[in-house]
Amino acid sequence: MSVSIDITGLESEQISVVPSPLAELGMALHALSEPAHHPGLRAWTTSVSASLDACLADRLCQADFLWRSTFSDIFMPFAGMPGRDARPGAALAEELDLLDKLSDEQFVDAALEFTCQHTYAGRSVNRIDDPEVRERALELSAARGTHQVRFTQRLLDDPPAVRAWLRVLLQDCDEAFFADVWARVRPRLTADTRHKRELLRRKGLRAALQETSASVALDEAGRTVTVDKISVGHTATEGGGLVLMPTSLGWPHLWVLHREHWLPSIVYPVSSPGLSAPPSVEQVTLRMSALAHPVRMRLCRHLARGSYTTSELADAHAMTAPEISRHLSVLKKAGLVTAERHGRYVRHQLDLSVVSRLGGDFIEGVLR
Repeated sequence: MSVSIDITGLESEQISVVPSPLAELGMALHALSEPAHHPGLRAWTTSVSASLDACLADRLCQADFLWRSTFSDIFMPFAGMPGRDARPGAALAEELDLLDKLSDEQFVDAALEFTCQHTYAGRSVNRIDDPEVRERALELSAARGTHQVRFTQRLLDDPPAVRAWLRVLLQDCDEAFFADVWARVRPRLTADTRHKRELLRRKGLRAALQETSASVALDEAGRTVTVDKISVGHTATEGGGLVLMPTSLGWPHLWVLHREHWLPSIVYPVSSPGLSAPPSVEQVTLRMSALAHPVRMRLCRHLARGSYTTSELADAHAMTAPEISRHLSVLKKAGLVTAERHGRYVRHQLDLSVVSRLGGDFIEGVLR
């Protein structure tokens, strides 16, 4: 399983290595909402969460589905610009201007990609104008809670108003904490981009990708970039180029934008904090036995990003609810998955505190 990018005909000048303040803000919001994904940032997430204004914290909760499971494509608006020749801006305001230029359909599709639809990259429906599709999006949002339903309804009814609301929210985050974060991490990201650009100039794309991540590779023919992930996807540069963006807050995530007609982009971490000690041999045996099945591995990848109902998992993996229940039972017996009831819904989630003790290789795999 992997995500591949066809770069046939790509010229060296079409490859960009550039930091993105908006993408880094997305990573910061994700880390704040899912601190278990980022044990190395625990001190920072605790400090920021404790000092957040209550009103801002409440507004963040209203839209946290945009970055909780992973950060949405809306944090990469340059990639959706017509002509496929835009790049991340040097300042947050520049990138927010690009966000304003996305079409309503692009914005809604990207905003709902993780919670109100089960496909990514391709686009064959109109979630704004098609009543049937709108109803399905609202139905899927119901399992995420009332705030998700309300936000989805607002988004479908008036995308420009939600976009304006989100811009103000992101600007307030910049004022509250992100401006200081960006001032701190930007020099390191800038140094990394200079290094990667020099590698591109002197040794070519293969060498630059090898230093980006051991999970990113260029095939022998130099036509396909492959990102090793527990997911499947494909895209092509189609003459538009390839963008590589470093992040200081993103480890262990390695993120690939491969949405149809958007500019292929890879966000890679520049740091790798250590993890806690592994569990006992008996626990490892039980847990690794539970994971020795490709379906359960894919379920773990899903459940590492958030809590889901059996029906949602069945829909996402094209399986029946009883089949999903049997696999969840094995994972629960091994102590890898927890369950919590919310009204008439029971949501399941991977216990990252347990998973982290299996070792860095596994947790990087399910969160990559």
